[in-house]
Amino acid sequence: MSDSLERSNHIHLIAICGVGMASLAGLLRSQGHIVSGSDEGIYPPMSTYLAGLGIQVLSGYREDHLKERPDLVVVGNAISQDNTEAKAVLRMEIPYISLPQALKRFLVGSKRSLVVAGTHGKTTATSLMVWVLTQAGLEPSFFIGGLPVNFEGGFKLGNGPWVVLEGDEYDSAYFDKGPKFLHYGPEKVILTSLEFDHIDIYRDLEHMKGAFRRLVENLPPSGTLLVCNRYAAAKEVSRAARCPVIFYGNGEPRDWWANDIRMDEHRMLFEPFYRTGSEGVISVTLMGRHNVENALAVYAMARELGVRPEVIREAMATFAGVRRRQEFKGEVGGIRIIDDFAHHPTAVKETISAVRMAYPGRRIWAVFEPRSQTSRRRIFEHDFSHALAGADQVIVAGLYRPEKIPEGERLSPATLVGEIGRLCGDDRAVFIECANDIASYVAENSKSGDIILVMSNGSFDRVQERILGLLEARFP
Repeated sequence: MSDSLERSNHIHLIAICGVGMASLAGLLRSQGHIVSGSDEGIYPPMSTYLAGLGIQVLSGYREDHLKERPDLVVVGNAISQDNTEAKAVLRMEIPYISLPQALKRFLVGSKRSLVVAGTHGKTTATSLMVWVLTQAGLEPSFFIGGLPVNFEGGFKLGNGPWVVLEGDEYDSAYFDKGPKFLHYGPEKVILTSLEFDHIDIYRDLEHMKGAFRRLVENLPPSGTLLVCNRYAAAKEVSRAARCPVIFYGNGEPRDWWANDIRMDEHRMLFEPFYRTGSEGVISVTLMGRHNVENALAVYAMARELGVRPEVIREAMATFAGVRRRQEFKGEVGGIRIIDDFAHHPTAVKETISAVRMAYPGRRIWAVFEPRSQTSRRRIFEHDFSHALAGADQVIVAGLYRPEKIPEGERLSPATLVGEIGRLCGDDRAVFIECANDIASYVAENSKSGDIILVMSNGSFDRVQERILGLLEARFP
């Protein structure tokens, strides 16, 4: 097969309902390809997004999904080598690639690449970066593992020279075990953070640092590395760079930092300082000091690209956020529901702190589902207890598909709840197994003024909508 498929070729995506895979499907469709896909987890918002694009999604993984013999198959990293459909691809000798290989081929090409990487904040920072460059008239292409509200989807083919990508450190596919971000050949990188995560992929933090070090080492001498100075591991790997390194944040060393951080009507305000001088006040519709860091990183990189301060200021003021990142889902009877993707202890802690900052004096509920490969394991049980203890009321759900985690390694929700009780000296935390019962408990026990913060990196059986529905019945 030639390097570039002809328009209207058939490309099939296995595990199409992942956020990244769904966006890739949209990208390929926009280029004129015939796109199909299959998945087990077909639920909103990805299912409705794909339906809106007119892309057929087949349920489950079966050999007959390939009966029309696609010209190329993209295999998602959720797929194992013993998957029925993946094995059929090999048997039928259909060409196949991973998602990041597809992005390099169909999106990056010869464009200049800017990658946002790190354990936390990638999706928000990438979305904000793209919005700033778009408002500056640079017409960037982009690919984001989320759905930014300012755009119709998580991708766009722009006419400008830059492509901005969310750089995931997770492995690419069962046949392509390196991190996704190594495929993109970036010229510039924002490194937002670096902590241990993805225990199913990395042995420990040292192993993770090795992956990020390779990303940094591959930057050209003419490139730029922007690093958050609050993370020791990030500063350590930055020493491998052959290009200029710029530090941001309120740690040390620092080239850029944020002054006079405050909240005003659910907007974060701060002054970006470069070495000795202020560049005025920035206002952005995001919650929390961690999002100030994300905005500061974007501001600094935009200035590195020559964007004027007043253009950045106006763009940030009109940024509308990202779905499933501190997303307002609805309010009934004075009870507000917020949905967030947080699934690492640091992200959970920062998100609760951000909501507390935005809604002072109000009772905060943290409804948490251990769903990711890392959060379902006991390695972070202690850290999760301290993170969740920052809320006034805590509900811990049952582990998602616990049978996929060895019994001796599993996080125990009951133990987690008990530890929160010991830390706080009260009974604020409860374990409730399933979404239906969680929704009933919240609807019956919440009161006007409460903030219900739901945190999961998956659908959580649509518990957010269930809570809203029951509250509507309670407050007709």
